[in-house]
Amino acid sequence: MINVKGLTKEFKQGQEITQVLKGVDLNVEEGEFVAIMGPSGSGKSTLLQLLGGLDIPTEGEISINQSNLSEMTEKERTIFRRKYIGFIFQNYQLLPTLTVEENIAFPLHADGSLTKEKNQIIYELLDSVGLKGLRQKRANLLSGGQQQRVAIARALVNRPSVLLADEPTGNLDRNKAEEILGLISRFNRENNQTIIMVTHDIFAAGFADRIILFRDGVIDQVISRKDEDYAKYMANFMA
Repeated sequence: MINVKGLTKEFKQGQEITQVLKGVDLNVEEGEFVAIMGPSGSGKSTLLQLLGGLDIPTEGEISINQSNLSEMTEKERTIFRRKYIGFIFQNYQLLPTLTVEENIAFPLHADGSLTKEKNQIIYELLDSVGLKGLRQKRANLLSGGQQQRVAIARALVNRPSVLLADEPTGNLDRNKAEEILGLISRFNRENNQTIIMVTHDIFAAGFADRIILFRDGVIDQVISRKDEDYAKYMANFMA
């Protein structure tokens, strides 16, 4: 599904070069839910941007559904992203003066693909994320949890095979965070969507099939729910 090989990313400021990713290899199976954790500056958000085609690597390859993002032009990556990848951002990135329904439909307008069938998908998503009664409410009048639900619905409106989430519960309290994580997990199970979530919260990471720990631009450790010591590891981490 997702294959990353020898991924390196460098940023240059003047004469100084900072290497954020240092030869990362990663495979994610179709329908898998993966959480990426690590300290600030470890490279996890940079990896998410590269997986979404928002940036290109300095070296290495990214393949999604057997399509090599590293070989695409910017226009090709944009088209690929619209078809196959959904984003959930920590700061929601909603258009504040548009309604809930208009925000969800925005990617379809941008793509020129808003049809009666897609309108039906929007109504189904509104129901699925618990916003059916708020479809005509402006985004700037919603609570944080409601805004995140809109962001999830918008990310799913094109029925992407891959969902990328960057700190999706970072601005929410524990109860609201649990509701949002429950929604993401449900879409993962019911639609077999592949999910990669960056988070600082071990509680959020506990919803994933695998936790990948980043440190200094490389994968430091991988913890799988299938591991015998998974429960012990989680208990010690949260203690």
